Amino acid sequence: MSADADLIKLYSARILALAADIPHLGRLSTPDATVKRRSPLCGSTVTADVETKDGVLTALGQDVKACALGQAAAAVTARAALGATQAQVEKGRDQLRAMLKGTGPVPDAPFDGFEVLSPAVSYKNRHASILLSIESIAEAMANADQADRVSEL
Repeated sequence: MSADADLIKLYSARILALAADIPHLGRLSTPDATVKRRSPLCGSTVTADVETKDGVLTALGQDVKACALGQAAAAVTARAALGATQAQVEKGRDQLRAMLKGTGPVPDAPFDGFEVLSPAVSYKNRHASILLSIESIAEAMANADQADRVSEL
């Protein structure tokens, strides 16, 4: 397959549809934690606001300024993460990293929607943007959990 055909496959109709329909866009007014991450390679950014209860993501807000792949990843992440535990989000993040490195399969449910980004494995320069949303949500959940533990003292 030629490089042009690979690039067309990378920006498939499914990826572009996901990029155009990111759930939970916008910021939360009173989040438990907020994390902003930036890809130094391309400049994409994602800011994630989270609210958690008993380690479960109960509300999510995202400000996504990324390429189509980063936007598609943010859409998949948002659909899967709401209602998930911190451990599930971290497992999805770790499995996505492994998938992108070519050392693991598509993440388990509820993060199996990342299958759409399988063609990006060959494009290392896109990996950081793809990981922004799930990394920022995982970090924000960890920060919210830590704040909960401190407030209980």
